[in-house]
Amino acid sequence: MARPEQVLLLEPQHELKFRGPFSDVVTAYLKLSNPTDRNVCFKVKTTAPRRYCVRPNSGIIDAGTSINVSVMLQPFDYDPNEKSKHKFMVQSMLAPPDMTDMEGVWKEAKPDELMDSKLRCVFDMPAENEKAHDMESNKMMSSNLLKSESSSLPLKSLSSTLDDGEVKKIMEECKRLQMEAQRLREENKQIREDDGLRMRKSNMMSSQHSSVGLKREEGLSARSVALIVLFFVVGVIVGKLVL
Repeated sequence: MARPEQVLLLEPQHELKFRGPFSDVVTAYLKLSNPTDRNVCFKVKTTAPRRYCVRPNSGIIDAGTSINVSVMLQPFDYDPNEKSKHKFMVQSMLAPPDMTDMEGVWKEAKPDELMDSKLRCVFDMPAENEKAHDMESNKMMSSNLLKSESSSLPLKSLSSTLDDGEVKKIMEECKRLQMEAQRLREENKQIREDDGLRMRKSNMMSSQHSSVGLKREEGLSARSVALIVLFFVVGVIVGKLVL
């Protein structure tokens, strides 16, 4: 069964035009007019709900009045070669006389009671803004190219300024420095070994001196004991003679 003809008057009728630049929110306006003698319920739907913000997106238009709907396109990177496939649909139906719950009315509505009108979205970038966009893109590409060339320039200039003879001299100098470093490492190793040998000799000599000292002390202590014993014996003999 065919749908009834739309009773609302749409302005614009077929296209929602969004004029760039699109680096910020761009708003298009849709006027909905109700020329009938009955209240009309409406809804605004889109195929790209994440890209647009619609206020109001539903409501009631009283008989003989109109309403302005704001359709706000969110910022995005504009590509002139990409055509917009976004579409909007204005769905409407005559409001029941005793309506209290709009959502319930939409849920209970029959297909032959619904009316709809479709609009497509058009992105319009002004010529001067499009040129500025192209110039900005060219600037970014040229700056990236200059950076890449400047990063490779020192290596190229260095290789061009050195001939084969200078490169050979540099290689020989590097080899000589490596040999010198190896020689210094060997000398350092030999010095550490000599220091270790001297330390071992000094430890041996100190241990010998300490053993000699101990022997001398033992000899002295033995002599002292012998002298004490001798004095004691002499004292005893003298005492007997006196008595």
